[in-house]
Amino acid sequence: MRVLVPQMPDFRALSVPNVELDFYARGSVPAGEAVGAVLWMTDADTRDTLLKVPGLQWVLTLTAGIDHVQGHLPAGVKLFNANALHDRAVAVHVVTGMLAAMRGLHRFRDAQRAGHWMRVTPPESNLHTLDGLKVVLWGYGHIGRIVDDLLAPFGVTTYAINSKTEPDLLEYRLREADWVVLLLPSTEQTRGVVNAELLGKLKRGAWLSNQGRGGLIVTADLLDALNSGQLGGAVLDVTDPEPLPEGHPLFAQENVLLTPHVASTTSDLLARGAAYTRDFLLDLTQGRDPDGLVKAGRIY
Repeated sequence: MRVLVPQMPDFRALSVPNVELDFYARGSVPAGEAVGAVLWMTDADTRDTLLKVPGLQWVLTLTAGIDHVQGHLPAGVKLFNANALHDRAVAVHVVTGMLAAMRGLHRFRDAQRAGHWMRVTPPESNLHTLDGLKVVLWGYGHIGRIVDDLLAPFGVTTYAINSKTEPDLLEYRLREADWVVLLLPSTEQTRGVVNAELLGKLKRGAWLSNQGRGGLIVTADLLDALNSGQLGGAVLDVTDPEPLPEGHPLFAQENVLLTPHVASTTSDLLARGAAYTRDFLLDLTQGRDPDGLVKAGRIY
């Protein structure tokens, strides 16, 4: 069984019985037939070339999202994704951002950079814990469930909402929330879902965390809500546009914590991705059904 995998040291070190591994790089895909292809950290042109390889039966994308593959996948080719590779890191990133925001770490870092010892005194300190807060997890899949578990010791009350939540209940939960955590995919229904109208319904001073997709939020409306005080602040790992151009107003927002789409990134990510691929291939060669099969017609 010939399989195409990324040309990276951790993948070159793989050895799987009954599997011939061949290696692609951006702009360079080996000729010949292959049963499967592992997509990761490549460009659209290389992806399209891989999806046209003769004999292709399955594709494993080492991402949680599949929007970059769906619509390009040839008929009859199975698609697998890799939620388990990323979900815990993203969940930890979510909780880290919430704790940092409530403890004002962004403000203290700004003061540190300016060489200023910031003195704070209660009750004007604007420092909080998470105790007693209501947190809405909007998008309750693998990541949402882990976030829920990680938040349990901090005294919060969590509410899960998703596409099946009744509109009245969804609006009620959002109005009551101290934090809204976006874990939604980007679809026709979700793009721009966080707009001026929705932001105006939130409790004044609520915080927003987006670890889903940048296009979920209308950026101009977000900036208005931040500047007016309607939002207490935002933790953003994804933005629209992305990457943010130099001088974008979000960079100057004191009450925004920005990270450059790194929620799932860890120092051992490449090694974990290779190990995930090895286990996937072992399942295939030993007659087991690998995790992550994407049902036909699913768009995220």
